[in-house]
Amino acid sequence: MTRNTQDSAAEPTGPVGVVGAGTMGVGVCHSLIRAGCDVVVVEPDRRAADVARDRLAESLRLARLLGRGPTGETGRVRWATAVGELDGTGFVVECAPEHLDLKERLFTELDRVCPPDAVLASCTSAIPVALLAARTGRPERVLGLHFMNPVPLKDTVEVVRAKSTSPETMDRALALLARLGKQGVVVADGPGFVLNRVLMMCVAEAAALVDEGSVDAATVDAVFEKCLGHPMGPLRTADLIGLDNVLDTLTVLGEQTGDDRYRPPSSFTDLVAAGHLGRKTGRGFHVYA
Repeated sequence: MTRNTQDSAAEPTGPVGVVGAGTMGVGVCHSLIRAGCDVVVVEPDRRAADVARDRLAESLRLARLLGRGPTGETGRVRWATAVGELDGTGFVVECAPEHLDLKERLFTELDRVCPPDAVLASCTSAIPVALLAARTGRPERVLGLHFMNPVPLKDTVEVVRAKSTSPETMDRALALLARLGKQGVVVADGPGFVLNRVLMMCVAEAAALVDEGSVDAATVDAVFEKCLGHPMGPLRTADLIGLDNVLDTLTVLGEQTGDDRYRPPSSFTDLVAAGHLGRKTGRGFHVYA
């Protein structure tokens, strides 16, 4: 179900928190700033925070050059090293790596430090939202916001509603997305939701074909792109997401569903082990300039 709302009363009035300054965290922060939101970014790794600052500044600069910059006053960003500095936020988007134990610890901590009425959203790509909501005393205020990469250029978000998520929380989340110029497709909770429940199995099977030696990655992607009209085949998509992130997602899906079809083949794990993570490193299933 696709939903969009312009209910300004549901929008957060204070700064929005972003936990994690990796690719998705920087992308979410970019979109919030462009929409005029003040943002508090929590990144405990100071080196990662320095890299993220530079990436965010470059991303905003390119947006202005391409005419995709803000039309009004931009938001301000404050960098923090501890979750405790989110005590004044009314809406938080968690963008930490796709590890269940890490996200569970974060939601326990967010529940402790954030105001009682704050909404806690996870940008998880596969972990059931119910598992994270259970670590809080406010399960009705927890949901999933599965942003697509690159966040500033993707206008649709997979919005994951757990059984405990309240209508008010959904309204607040959809209002924030509308402010960002994005619409939400609302889906039910479960491992991988809709998108990655399907996509990740396709990626794993495509990699298995390459592993067998019967076809190369370029041919696999060409079939999807030329025969089905997909903008990107499954292996180019995996390269764009980041093969390390895809591997984490496949691991979560395998653990949560018990389905061996999510098991990554050796060609996939070998690339990750060698540090060939896709576009961000210049090589994955394909080589990039």
